[in-house]
Amino acid sequence: MALRVPKAELPTGLTESMIEQLGAVPEPVEVTWHSPEVAQDNLEFGARVSEWAAVDESLKSFAHMAVAAQVGCSWCLDTGYFQAQNQKLDLAKASQVPRWRESEVFTVLEREVLEYAEAMTNTPPTVTDELSARLLDRLGPAAMVELTAFIAFVNLATRNNAALGIESQGFSAACEIPLAARPENSGPASTA
Repeated sequence: MALRVPKAELPTGLTESMIEQLGAVPEPVEVTWHSPEVAQDNLEFGARVSEWAAVDESLKSFAHMAVAAQVGCSWCLDTGYFQAQNQKLDLAKASQVPRWRESEVFTVLEREVLEYAEAMTNTPPTVTDELSARLLDRLGPAAMVELTAFIAFVNLATRNNAALGIESQGFSAACEIPLAARPENSGPASTA
């Protein structure tokens, strides 16, 4: 798939900063920079979301990757896995997120978070009272609100990237453990 909107030219300082931080300029930034206001607001909101601390980082990382796998955002899967490595999260588990239902590496809580992420991503959403109650009991109200808002934000990002034709940039190639492929019968995702 080709980009559906060409890359815009970014300010030199922003380009240099992103290369210094990530080794490359993220294509979502290059594409959305056609509207600098949208790009800046998205970057700022994403930075604020990353500061939320009521939910364990590994749970948020797994939720992000589950949404990305379901929506079909290979860029988000790629960078999510790369970020999991940089955050020193369990790469063996992170690598299995695209096939979490078949994998035996996840705890009950992790499975419930992955199920919740997918249920929120379904159209229409398929979140049940039972699943919500179990997560609320395990996480508490503050973390439940944060997790829900986080998954909603991730849906915005993954759907934006998928609609614009943005695909993997190969960030996850630096990871030691390969990212598992999503089972063919479980959705539209492609992996890095």
